[in-house]
Amino acid sequence: MYGYDGGKKVKGRKRHIIVDTQGLLMGVIVTEANAQERWCAVGVLMEKYCDSSNLNILWVDSGYSGKRFSDGVKVVCGSSVNVVKRNQKGFQVLPRRWVVERTFGWLGRYRRLSKDYEKLPEVSESIIYICMIRLMLKRFAA
Repeated sequence: MYGYDGGKKVKGRKRHIIVDTQGLLMGVIVTEANAQERWCAVGVLMEKYCDSSNLNILWVDSGYSGKRFSDGVKVVCGSSVNVVKRNQKGFQVLPRRWVVERTFGWLGRYRRLSKDYEKLPEVSESIIYICMIRLMLKRFAA
């Protein structure tokens, strides 16, 4: 799928999500692959479906580090930012980061989200919400 950014072809998309400590979705924005992560994260916090007023601490990876980002989060929702950094090269389980990765794994099980089939990012966001609603209903029923 190709999008257009100022007349230039852009390939791919990024999914920016905010989850609670159990990995359940609070907010999502789907953007082009060349979008800046920090700006999109603040955009997710400002999204009308995301109740960011109840957040106390945001655990983020090193792609979201920076003083301007933490100041923007403090202005939008009044919470502090903790950056989870790697200590060594290679694979290691990082605290709190695995929660988001597990949620991406749950979303990857759905065929419509395994590839970039949708033309509009809003449709991809809607499908992510539908998949998470289905997942939560299955958990409540069990």
